[in-house]
Amino acid sequence: MKPTIIDLFNESVKKYADNPFLWEKNEKEFVPTTYKETKQQVHVLAAGLLKLEVETGDKIALLSEGRNAWIIGELAILHAGAVNVPLSIKLEESNDLIFRLMHSEAKYIMVSGGQLKKIRMIANELPEIKNVIIFDDQVDYESKEITLTQLMNWGTDALSKSQHLITDCASNIKPDDLANISYTSGTTADPKGIMLTHRNYTANVEQALTLMTIPTTYRTLIILPLDHCFAHVAGFYSFMASGASVGTVQTGKTGMETLKNIPLNIKELKPNLLLSVPALAKSFRKNIETGIRAKGRIVEMLFKHGLKVAYIYNVDGWNRGKGWRKFLKPEYAFFDKILFSKIRENFGGQLDFFIGGGALLDIDLQRFFYAIGIPMFQGYGLSEATPIISSNSMKKHKLGSSGYLVKPLELKICDMDGNELPNFEKGEILVKGENVMAGYFKNEKATAETIRNGWLHTGDMGYVDNDGFLYVVGRFKSLLISSDGEKYSPEGIEESLSDNSYFIEQVVLHNNQDPFTTALIVPNKEALKRYVHRKRPELNWDSPEAKKLALNKLQREINEYRKGGKYEGMFPERWLPTAVAVIGEPFTEQNGLVNSSMKIVRGKVEERYAGRIAGLYANGKEIINQENIDALA
Repeated sequence: MKPTIIDLFNESVKKYADNPFLWEKNEKEFVPTTYKETKQQVHVLAAGLLKLEVETGDKIALLSEGRNAWIIGELAILHAGAVNVPLSIKLEESNDLIFRLMHSEAKYIMVSGGQLKKIRMIANELPEIKNVIIFDDQVDYESKEITLTQLMNWGTDALSKSQHLITDCASNIKPDDLANISYTSGTTADPKGIMLTHRNYTANVEQALTLMTIPTTYRTLIILPLDHCFAHVAGFYSFMASGASVGTVQTGKTGMETLKNIPLNIKELKPNLLLSVPALAKSFRKNIETGIRAKGRIVEMLFKHGLKVAYIYNVDGWNRGKGWRKFLKPEYAFFDKILFSKIRENFGGQLDFFIGGGALLDIDLQRFFYAIGIPMFQGYGLSEATPIISSNSMKKHKLGSSGYLVKPLELKICDMDGNELPNFEKGEILVKGENVMAGYFKNEKATAETIRNGWLHTGDMGYVDNDGFLYVVGRFKSLLISSDGEKYSPEGIEESLSDNSYFIEQVVLHNNQDPFTTALIVPNKEALKRYVHRKRPELNWDSPEAKKLALNKLQREINEYRKGGKYEGMFPERWLPTAVAVIGEPFTEQNGLVNSSMKIVRGKVEERYAGRIAGLYANGKEIINQENIDALA
């Protein structure tokens, strides 16, 4: 029989009872909770939920920062036969929360003290909610609110009267029963509720562990939100199945304070493996480079030379040190000893590697982390696949690829008409396996469009090489179409423009059978100001001359990809933007143009700036125009 999450948990408790499972920081240090202790707390909380009259199949929303109570909360929900609806703490807008809570038919909410105000603001609009369970004690309570402490007391009392209360309840749970309804980030009008069963999760844990072995001594610090499917499976469930341990980031009084705790907590917990996304990877690299610059010009020059040697020696990972490059090993070892090893100490000194998920990780970032001795291996997946589909690992990797497939899993690459394509030909990625979701909650139409004949249509475009490595190159459905019908993916160009230029923060390209490609560009205004001051110190930034100088610089950054430029030949010139609209505000979660996975929502950006895009086709190709000047204000 296929295992449920509860079976997976019980098996680990039996094997690793006294191993630390959870690490949480009190005021001074990280304190462990063993597998056995975790089980006791889970049973107590589950019994408290049953006392609260939670019934089989009830939906319980969970809104909290990552902490022990989140993990124990989910496991207790599942032991009680209920379904967890994990919610992102990044959801600020009350209508986003209301939609998810009402659509999922949630009857209860588990919430941390830090997130409670969001629930209180919308409580009157949620008549179906029976109780709000608060993780942290409060001074005052509103109607329907109950503390976790009270619930645990009820659970302790219930278990003293019926020792097998939870084991009896949990024994009725089947592999195909729902475990989670996990909402998409809302790249369309309404987010979709992804139904994930117990077997979806346990299958994906089994699959993930075919890519790598997690020793029982391993620790991870989960720096991604726990509602994120990637953190869920690659983080605590895969570590739980392996008898390893999981720490969570110390929650600050504000989101910024929590972010500042990440590097400190990494040093304290000394993780062996970290999960990351491109936004975090860029932040880590920026901090490393800032620290190097602070040590003076000589150290910075040594560091840059060391990176150059490492890049040549490492190549793409799998061919590291091959052929004549073996002669570079002593020089690379020298730089590793005097520089790179010191950087690794900032990550606790025990970190073997990162696994990168989310959006595509720039190849330059991969080479950077590989050079300093803590490779960041690109993986690929999506929530509808629970989520892991492929990854690079220590034992098998090619930088630039999304790795090799988990096993067992079927994958094929298909064209627009559904015909399977051979290796190296780009098409839509389709997968079939036990990790594929049960469907979208209360959305049969979207389910039927996404899962056809058992195949999950990912909407992502990629290809497979002759060694079985998957390359993901963009969204299949976000292909741009030129006037002659040629289809091309914008993501690579957009990422290259923003990654390779100090002056460009974000880019969205547009071409829907139009005469040429256009670009919406969010500039780095501070970098442009510094550039103008360096070139023409006498110019005031508010003057038209300063703005024109800045706009010409942006144009030259794009021209670096044309003939004679630094990046000539990287992309066909006909795909490069011919006209540019400079956008005055960044694309963010707050303005709805970036989703909770930090991906730009192309459709919403195009909708908001439809007028600017139309203007680019109507009014010519010159970057110096009044709208662009005004955007730099």
